[in-house]
Amino acid sequence: MDNTIIKELQTKREILEAFPIMKQLRPHLDESSYFELVMAAKESDGYKMYALFEEHTMVAVTGFKPMITLSSGRFVWICDLVTDQQIRSKGYGERLLTFVQEWAREHNYGSISLSSGLERTDAHRFYLEKMKYAKTSYVFKKSVD
Repeated sequence: MDNTIIKELQTKREILEAFPIMKQLRPHLDESSYFELVMAAKESDGYKMYALFEEHTMVAVTGFKPMITLSSGRFVWICDLVTDQQIRSKGYGERLLTFVQEWAREHNYGSISLSSGLERTDAHRFYLEKMKYAKTSYVFKKSVD
């Protein structure tokens, strides 16, 4: 992994380049709604999007928001973390998650939180065993339409 770099995705071209990988995690999105949501989240929530490149090829993407709540204080919420499904288990997710942890530390955020779909057992094993995250709560969701 000596030929890897992590870069913030800021331009429309960069954000759209990440869509094929992000779609693996968010299959309900089309390219247009994906781009609109990324831009709205960047503007209103301070959403940040980074990608890991291996030999100039994007292989993993993360999106996160710095947040402050009464329950958690200053923390980073990881909204998205995905490695291209064709090249998983090569350490890319670990490298990107470690980058987010370092970003949080450098910007004075005390912890990182995320939620993971119930069916994503491989991801849960990764967070719990490899990255040493703790299961601290359930996330509940209700549609209001």
